[in-house]
Amino acid sequence: MNTVLKDRLKDWQPTLQQQRLAALICLVAQGLITVTGAVVRVTSSGLGCPTWPGCFRDSPIPRPDLLVPWQHQAIEFGNRLLTGLVSIAAIAVAVLVTRARRRREVLILGWAMIGGTLAQAVIGGVTVLAGLKWWTVAIHLVASMVMVWLATLLVVKVRQPDDAPTSGEANRLLRACAAVSGVLLALALVAGTFVTGAGPHAGDKSPAKPVERLDLKIPELAHWHSMLVFCYLASLIALVWFARSANPQARRAALVAVGFALAQGTVGEVQYWQGVPALLVVLHVAGAVVVTSATALVWARASEPVGAC
Repeated sequence: MNTVLKDRLKDWQPTLQQQRLAALICLVAQGLITVTGAVVRVTSSGLGCPTWPGCFRDSPIPRPDLLVPWQHQAIEFGNRLLTGLVSIAAIAVAVLVTRARRRREVLILGWAMIGGTLAQAVIGGVTVLAGLKWWTVAIHLVASMVMVWLATLLVVKVRQPDDAPTSGEANRLLRACAAVSGVLLALALVAGTFVTGAGPHAGDKSPAKPVERLDLKIPELAHWHSMLVFCYLASLIALVWFARSANPQARRAALVAVGFALAQGTVGEVQYWQGVPALLVVLHVAGAVVVTSATALVWARASEPVGAC
């Protein structure tokens, strides 16, 4: 039986459909853990498990504790358990594309899922051990968005057969516009973490040891964040215009990104004027995940050779 199983594994070649499904699950998992991380923050459960990697120094899992409410432990530990799903998805997609002997860029993106997930776990541990300092939380969120971007590229690239015929070169103007959009989105995301760092949701409300916040005025930070979002939108609109005949796929992707960005901006405005309610914070983070993924798709489409579009 063992010999038969070994022979089957030796001859097994993952199908393109299996690789596509694994890449999509990986993307969804990356987005989901980012959103649940926001839930941890707005429910003040960031120190529900005050140590890392175990929940407590004397227990790897939640336990009764007079200083840490059970609901905070459950939310934070649940987020940590979700890391297991993300890890399984990352390992699965890396193994599948490697076993299928995919081209180099797919292999790099596949194994980046494992490396990035490990890095995220370490960053999360540092965030907890540092007492949820605002800048550690900011790094954690930005790293999550990088993973969403890479996972989106993997979904796109893994769908393309390695022997697919291509001709021509990518439109340099569209590629430049897409690159500018990506940079402006990154700056807007970083500015958003500054707003969050100065905001009311610190991730923990312990009166004995209050979480350090960014000592800057929120209105000014929000102003710069909004300006960067407007610039990002302008770059996408420019790409839509330039791609109207040069690259229909890039144009459609940019239009979708514009729609998501407008919705995200609306949520952000309502969130600001309503005093940053917890539900809207979670929705805003979810929107950031969607906008990041949509912008990564724009980059992927704009970077494709003209003959492949």
